[in-house]
Amino acid sequence: MKSITLENKSAQRIYNDYIHRCKKAVKILPQNDQQDCLLEINSHIFEYLSAEKGDDQTEALLNVLARLGPPEEMLKELVATKKVEQAKRTFNPVHLLEAIFLNLSNGFIYIILFFLFVIEISLPVLIVLELIYPERIGFFTNKHGGFYLGYGPEESGSREWLGNAVIPFMLVMIAVIYAFMILLLRITKTTKKILQ
Repeated sequence: MKSITLENKSAQRIYNDYIHRCKKAVKILPQNDQQDCLLEINSHIFEYLSAEKGDDQTEALLNVLARLGPPEEMLKELVATKKVEQAKRTFNPVHLLEAIFLNLSNGFIYIILFFLFVIEISLPVLIVLELIYPERIGFFTNKHGGFYLGYGPEESGSREWLGNAVIPFMLVMIAVIYAFMILLLRITKTTKKILQ
């Protein structure tokens, strides 16, 4: 992104500070997404300044920056949306987790995704525990009709149903839950426009 050069030194300092804050706000994104965001903001500022041919460049710059708002707030949703796109493209669990956290306030679907992610990271822990305590991990039913997957009690009347298939079952569950999470991300659509 090519920076805008302003004649007024105060306006240039204000512009540089704003762009620096924008760069910090989009730092979590891949380089090409960072550049896209910064180009969009820069073009918005440039177009406004070009339309405002008044004498006071600082005043015009302050007006456009006030319309855009603080970069940390203005870019929040755009960064979250770009992170979701990155998670959909890469299938990377780290990007998926970042996308979920950045979007928790954007709807119920992301709360569901967060809980699915908690289950997703719990299953490998259960696999390790299965190797250490094979008789205590599995899919259990008790005499009262309850059932659960996980760490079982030593109570009488409980029955473990999976036996030696616990680890393969959990590996399949990890794959299915992860695929379901990616599918949920793909069907979510962002309807708000970030920069108007």
